[in-house]
Amino acid sequence: MTTIDLSRRSFLHGSALLSAGLLLPLRALADSHAGVKEAAAKSPLVYISPLKSDGSESKCHGEVWFVKDGDDLLVVTNPERWRAACLSKGLDRARIWVGDFGAWKRSNGAFRSAPSYVAKTSLDSDPAVHARALEAFGSKYPGEWDKWGPRFADGLASGERVLVRYAQGS
Repeated sequence: MTTIDLSRRSFLHGSALLSAGLLLPLRALADSHAGVKEAAAKSPLVYISPLKSDGSESKCHGEVWFVKDGDDLLVVTNPERWRAACLSKGLDRARIWVGDFGAWKRSNGAFRSAPSYVAKTSLDSDPAVHARALEAFGSKYPGEWDKWGPRFADGLASGERVLVRYAQGS
């Protein structure tokens, strides 16, 4: 039988190192969430890529308008577009980058330097959420809302568009 000679000082030192090692990832996560929140308050765009079942990114990427609903991001899209269609294939997670780098294809991957997180993806069909989202879109994108507001509202009402929710921290 092996015995370990552990002094109080060694025990406390080891405990402090272990605690720091466990807390650093939590602090990095908190810093990451803070970076996402700060960027989301300023940016007109997010970049989204669905995650495959193995956790790797899909080849589908895109920059889109978004609004916040608490800590979640909301996007309106055609139900046949990959942002919504991936859900019917069981792909319910996505990587989100928050920032404005223009069209993703022309950004040469610059969007990847933006604050990011993995989100749980779902469709939200609650009319009250739709109304809140439409109001938020109108406030966030006033210059384009005369054109896009009716398209979003009519599309959500008819089912030609859906509201996708990206839940942070999931």
